[in-house]
Amino acid sequence: MRWWLLVGAIVSEVVATLSLRAATDHPAWYVLVVTGYVASFGFLSAVLRRMPVGVAYGIWGACGITITAVAAALIFGDPLTVLMGIGIALVIAGVLVVELGAQAAEKSQADVDAAATVRESVQ
Repeated sequence: MRWWLLVGAIVSEVVATLSLRAATDHPAWYVLVVTGYVASFGFLSAVLRRMPVGVAYGIWGACGITITAVAAALIFGDPLTVLMGIGIALVIAGVLVVELGAQAAEKSQADVDAAATVRESVQ
């Protein structure tokens, strides 16, 4: 469930950001801008009840940057250079490192909790 909420946060944020770009020429898009950002923060707040903030925000940000940059290039003809691609890859790599670190921390805490339970049952 937490992953679907995170996908909802990412998609609604990307839609809002792309709509913000469209609203510069056609102000009616501001309705979708506001709706998208409100939905995104609603989804993100629900995710944060189920996932560490560093992991959720990192994935949200990295996916948002990547999808928005590619979509803006396709829709609006925005530039997407090799250097920008390298930067996006570095952001994604950083988020993966944070996720792996969070998983290691959860496993370590589970091991500590299990050891404490064994000690208590022995006493």
